[in-house]
Amino acid sequence: MNADWNSRDKAHVWHPFTQVSYAPDNILIERGEGSCFIDADGNKFIDGISSWWVNLHGHCHPHIIEAITAQLHQLEHSIFAAFTHKPGIALAERLLTHLPGFDKVFFSDNGSTAVEVALKMTFQYWANKGTPKTKVIAFKDAYHGDTFGGMSVAARNAFNKPFEPLLFDVIAIDLPTDNNISDILQQMEAALQHEDVSCFIFEPLVLGASGMLMYSAAHLQQLITLCRKYNCLTIADEVMTGFGRTGQFFAIDHLEGRPDIVCISKGITGGFFALGATACRQFIFDAFVSSDKMKTFFHGHSYTGNPTTCAAAIASMDLMEDTATLNKIQHIALSHTAFAAELCNNPRIENVRHTGTILAFDIRTGESTNYLNNAAEPLAAFFLKRGIILRPLGNVVYVLPPYCITDLELASIYQAIRELLQ
Repeated sequence: MNADWNSRDKAHVWHPFTQVSYAPDNILIERGEGSCFIDADGNKFIDGISSWWVNLHGHCHPHIIEAITAQLHQLEHSIFAAFTHKPGIALAERLLTHLPGFDKVFFSDNGSTAVEVALKMTFQYWANKGTPKTKVIAFKDAYHGDTFGGMSVAARNAFNKPFEPLLFDVIAIDLPTDNNISDILQQMEAALQHEDVSCFIFEPLVLGASGMLMYSAAHLQQLITLCRKYNCLTIADEVMTGFGRTGQFFAIDHLEGRPDIVCISKGITGGFFALGATACRQFIFDAFVSSDKMKTFFHGHSYTGNPTTCAAAIASMDLMEDTATLNKIQHIALSHTAFAAELCNNPRIENVRHTGTILAFDIRTGESTNYLNNAAEPLAAFFLKRGIILRPLGNVVYVLPPYCITDLELASIYQAIRELLQ
């Protein structure tokens, strides 16, 4: 029976980030329980990467299921232009309680669209103010999604190379470190002196898809402060780092100041539905309020503010705000810290790093460290044989578990890593 499903899968489904010429058969998942998947043959797999970083509280969490079910009996969907609904209003209010200094929330469909909204919002802000600005400052190693705006402000690499002639140019700066921060600040100030600079977009503290690259909040704060000096808007891409991943509710909570716009997705619904949100400060919203219809923000999606999705997000927020979840986040962070200390002197790896619930390191392979490193597939296969889902970014192995993971399950992941390094 499973062979039949696999043949149908191969015949009709195009899977993401997969080179089908050599990829093995996809594993047929039957159900999810807590931090684990169970396949059609009854094999259990620990979801060590939270299903591409979206799952916070475990698969099929009853509290979120209950909220979704109740909402489906009330209102499954509604147009969100000229109409509104209670879940959309309540979710916006709930998000803003954790985003002091932000005033308005614009809903979209996923992380890429949340970034796209932020970029369009920024470009039109300056146009509406009568001073059009189109240049963007971004980190050289960034990843901001797969839409054209998101690709444009990201690193030029395998993700977007075929589309490079179609992307707009950005001013790219290096990731700051203790050794280069003075040079980076000079790069930033030189860029900000161009009158056409619209904004600085960044993934706060952790650049996810680029290999879990990490940098300090203090250095980021210096860059944001410099942007303030030159009246440059700042956009925090919290698509991956939001909802506890860095140890705080949002990664920008590590900062002394706040950016002007923040993009949110992935964990927002606890891993149940796709949803994006872009929050901004009041002064940005005010630039779109006018008797001139052309100053309207002409952007939207068919499922913008879907009430069922918003109900799931509210239920996930209930769980996020529970002391038990916050304690579990800190417990995972402490476990990673201890394991990272154990790994640091292993000659087979380098650049061991961790922030909050994210642990990463680079396998020494003789190739450069990047997404196309040939170690990715055999590394993933090694862990799958041990009932663990880790999807390395090239030769970068990382652990980013759901918060419900048990000590025994986390220990199983650590032990598999030990076996790998032996």
